[in-house]
Amino acid sequence: MNVMATTIDLRPAFTTDEQRYAAIRRHDPAAEGAFFTCVKTTGIYCQPTCTARLPKRENVRFAATRAEAEALGFRACKRCRPDLPPAADRKATAVAAAVRLIEGSEEMPSLADLAAASGMSPFHFHRSFKAATGVTPRAYAAQRRSERVRGELVRRETVTEAIYGAGFNSNGRFYARSTEMLGMTPKRFRAGGAGETIRFALGQCSLGGLLVAATEKGIASIMLGDDPDALLRELQDRFPKARLVGGDAAFEQWVAKVVGLVEAPQVGLDLPLDIRGTAFQQRVWEALRKIPAGSTATYAEIAEAIGAPKAVRAVAQACGANPVAVAIPCHRVVRSDGALSGYHWGVARKRALLDREAS
Repeated sequence: MNVMATTIDLRPAFTTDEQRYAAIRRHDPAAEGAFFTCVKTTGIYCQPTCTARLPKRENVRFAATRAEAEALGFRACKRCRPDLPPAADRKATAVAAAVRLIEGSEEMPSLADLAAASGMSPFHFHRSFKAATGVTPRAYAAQRRSERVRGELVRRETVTEAIYGAGFNSNGRFYARSTEMLGMTPKRFRAGGAGETIRFALGQCSLGGLLVAATEKGIASIMLGDDPDALLRELQDRFPKARLVGGDAAFEQWVAKVVGLVEAPQVGLDLPLDIRGTAFQQRVWEALRKIPAGSTATYAEIAEAIGAPKAVRAVAQACGANPVAVAIPCHRVVRSDGALSGYHWGVARKRALLDREAS
């Protein structure tokens, strides 16, 4: 049997003049593009959301399209500009242009320059950019530069080539910010585990597949998943130049302790950790370790705890980059409404871990 999907339009209906006039009284954003308001006394036509003085009902007629309004002899309002694309589209275009400008510039453009390029005031641009991307222009620029540097350090033959490939015009500017962007020296990041021997073991626990890996300093990775091969590939991607060897009998005792942690996360782990990340990620992970077992915190609360209340999205990304599942309890972080959001190792596992701690 073939089943045809039915699409239901949930947008408000504006089928009568009374509904249309009520929409312009409340500046209803849902009405934008659905019709245009033609004012007889001024000879202009507006968007329903226009902030100009509300015309009297008897002086208003409605047009379905711009062409219809202009055919009736009305001209476009200079305030709401109904002859231009909808405001949401214009904002999206302006933000996209700002993103291109940020990504193409060596130094972060000033807020005034970005706003001028977008045709908005600095305040309006800053608010629109954050609404569209979830972060401020400066935070976006820092994130993109960090990603570019990391990619170049992996691809290029030398650190110098990576510096210029990432868009820096001098070594000095790069090294002044390298630790902030990478959380470690470029040499250490570039090494990718070169010269290190990493012990690892694959096993099973009540939540599925488990991979535990450790350097000579401590546990470097705890992963959960359904496909052991995928877990091993992820480990190889994290340490592409390291020598991976199977764990010995002593290491199996470490693995047993990790399995015990998964089964009873409230017990904690009394093993050393070797966790590598940026300075910001380290701050987030340290805050996560302070969340008591059986409790949860929101991304916003973690951002507040590390002194960066506006970096909620960056906190979520740091949680997703956590290399040691359960040992750093990113599963204890939830959305502001209490709902379970994305979890690197699956939301079902996150729910199971929280249920175990609650019991």
